Order: sequence, then C-alpha cells, then structure tokens
Amino acid sequence: MKKRVVVALGHRALGTTLPEQKEAVKKTAKVIGDLIEKGYQVAITHSNAPQVGMIHTAMNEFAKEHEDYTAAPMSVCSAMSQGYIGYDLQNAIREELMNRGIYRTVSTVLTQVIVDPYDEAFYTPTKVLGRYMDAEEASAERKKGNYVVEEPGKGFRRIVSAPNPVNIVEIDAIKALLDADQVVIACGGGGIPVLEQDHRLKGASAVIEKDLTAGKMAEETDADELIILTSVEKVKINMDRPEEEELGEISVAQAKEYMEEGHFGKYNMYPKFRAAVEFLEKREGRSALITSFDKFDEALKGKTGTVIR
Repeated sequence: MKKRVVVALGHRALGTTLPEQKEAVKKTAKVIGDLIEKGYQVAITHSNAPQVGMIHTAMNEFAKEHEDYTAAPMSVCSAMSQGYIGYDLQNAIREELMNRGIYRTVSTVLTQVIVDPYDEAFYTPTKVLGRYMDAEEASAERKKGNYVVEEPGKGFRRIVSAPNPVNIVEIDAIKALLDADQVVIACGGGGIPVLEQDHRLKGASAVIEKDLTAGKMAEETDADELIILTSVEKVKINMDRPEEEELGEISVAQAKEYMEEGHFGKYNMYPKFRAAVEFLEKREGRSALITSFDKFDEALKGKTGTVIR
C-alpha cells in the first residue's frame, strides 16, 4: 500500500510575481515528481502570500477607479488565489510527470474551510495585507470597519484575522481523488475562510494559517506523513544565543516542550510545530518533516531537516 503524504509549500516554492511563479513551479514540480516516483500518494497545499494581497489590492484599486464595481471581499480574493496558483502548479506537475512517463491526473480542488465566528483571532487581527497606504486611505479603511496598523516610516497597512481551521468542506472530494491515486492540490492559502450559517456558507474577512490547515488535511485524509517546506534547513532553538541548537529528530513530547518554552514565537515556526504535533497525536506511526525547499531531497534521505515522530 502506498504511503500518503501531505506537502505544505511555502512562499519560496511559488515566487512572487506571475513570471516568477511560472519558473518556481517547475522546480516544485520536480520535487513532487520525485515523491511520486518513490511511490507516494501526494496531496499538496500551498501558501498564497503575497498573491492574495496583490489580488486584494488590484481589485480594490479597480473599484476606486470604476464606481460600478465593488471591492472584492477577502474570501473571494482567497478563491482567486487558489485558482491561479493551482492552475500553474497543476500544469507544471502534470508536465513533469508526463516527461517521466508517469500518466496520472493532477487535480486542484477549490477548498472552503469553516472557521468559528467566536474564534478569539477575530478580536486580535495579525496578518498584514496589501500595499502601504497613506493616512487618508487608512482612515477610509477604518470607516469601512477594517483594521489598520501603522508601520513607522512606511505608512499604514490593513490587517486581518487568522482564525483556526475547524472543518474542511470539500474533504470528501479530496479523499476520493486521493483514493483514485490522483495528485491533489487543495486548501491553498489555508483554505477559503467561511462561516456556517444554517445551510449557507458565508465568506469571512480573514486568512487561515496554511500550516494548521495542512495538518488538518493530513489528519482527515489519514496521511502517513506531513511535510512542511519553509525557509530553513533545520529548525533552531535558543536562537541568537550561545546555546543555539539545530533540531534533528525529536519526539512529540520534546516538540511540545519547546513550544511551551516559547522557542518558536507565535507567528513563525509555532504554527508549523502545532500542526505537526496535532497531526502526530491522532495516530501512531506517523512522522512530520520541516525543512527548506532547497534541501528537501537530502531531507527525504534522512540527511537533514527537523523530523518529529
């Protein structure tokens, strides 16, 4: 039976601009191709920063110039980012597999993720979004009910909430595609954040932490391994101190201890470790790998990376 793996791609695997993304996904496709050639069943999720911010800015600027158009809400911007990132990623992986003589369908699932309307994150927004604004633009955003933060010497930026993922709406479709041995791209950018109102799903003005959604997707698809590709080869503790240390293979208990001691901050490595721990605690025999995109091949051979078991 094939091992099932969920791969969470960070920003470096996608680039920033459209031309950068076109080139970046070619390298990403080779990494995914290697996994598939080794016999893995693969589900992929990905970052959508800064893409979602660029979409949000573009739609808002267009609405300012054309009174007949309205600004796009965050949920719509998230959906658009899933579509165009998935399009490039899907086609690059398909081409890479065909070049290797592997004929397998690659599918992108537009994915909604339910969040709790009472999540504390809605009261303390943290994720910056879009371009810098001047004081007048910032005031206009506040009048709309949006949160704005000032960065001294740079200007103002909108900030949005980052609630926890509760349920993946399209999880049955994702599982069905994996069971059919397809390569699946889903939950891009952490998923489109939605609120459940009776039978209706309403978009939420938020972004979801992609690593937490990746962990939930890994858990709900009964994956054997969660791989989080980020900017560092190995995770470090005691950063910038004489006792600074790179983490190789550690236990879940050790990971939880380091989290409680505050080694990873709240918004950087912490969500990655939390996602890994929550995934690993649901079933024995699983593993999680955190490493850089550039060192992934070596990490897969056990030569580097931070592994949690």
